[in-house]
Amino acid sequence: MLLLLWAPIAIAVRLLATWYQSERIFIAALILLYFIFISLLRGWGRHVYGLARPLSYYGLTFSTSTALWFLSTFLVGAIGVGILFTLQVSLGWAEVVPAAHLGRIAAEGLITAIGIGWAEEILFRGWLLGELERDYSPAVALFSSSTLFAMAHFIRPFSAILATWPQFFGLLLLGLALVWAKRATTSRHQLLAGDLAAPGGLHAGLVWAYYVVDVGDLVVSSEQVPTWITGVGGNPLAGGLGLLLLSAIAFSFRSIRWQSVHR
Repeated sequence: MLLLLWAPIAIAVRLLATWYQSERIFIAALILLYFIFISLLRGWGRHVYGLARPLSYYGLTFSTSTALWFLSTFLVGAIGVGILFTLQVSLGWAEVVPAAHLGRIAAEGLITAIGIGWAEEILFRGWLLGELERDYSPAVALFSSSTLFAMAHFIRPFSAILATWPQFFGLLLLGLALVWAKRATTSRHQLLAGDLAAPGGLHAGLVWAYYVVDVGDLVVSSEQVPTWITGVGGNPLAGGLGLLLLSAIAFSFRSIRWQSVHR
């Protein structure tokens, strides 16, 4: 249904892009695409499953507790990335470079991070995970949704896939961490696991911190160690240190979920 509704709009966007060379066209198109997706998601929940509040069912709620979850997990993600770069600098593997317009970059990064975080969480940890949890065990839903999440980031030219394939393991771990973060907010009596605020905040915090460092060119590698340690393509989550960070975050949230279920 989404494809049928989106196809004519996608053609119009492509034509507009040939006349007006502006990224704003694609940003507006992406926002419109997600608006259509959310509308279909609400209709799907109401007419297929008979849900009065479909978005809440998939984990999209707004309250004081969800705001606290979002802020706390945002800090976990942002501080985690900060620790990675601080460690690299302290070991002499990278150098800090003063950046101009850091405030503007941080503000742009925050908007981008929140947009990406919520958009991907509604799709992968909201709808997709919810559908999988209806028909399969929690473990199957966990690994299936995380694998599809990682694979979706490799819809790109084959040459780019070959150059960045080590990032797959980091994305898989990130997917596991985000599912466990969502499940950490649920009680044992809920049908579906948790609220999207926790994975949304963690996702946004990771993206924001990396955006500020990457776009602001704050840290430059000294190339004293292989990239598989510090991160392929400069992405710290695609290296050994990043995998350790993601593993620590993932299993921390898994532990929270385990304790909440077995009280």
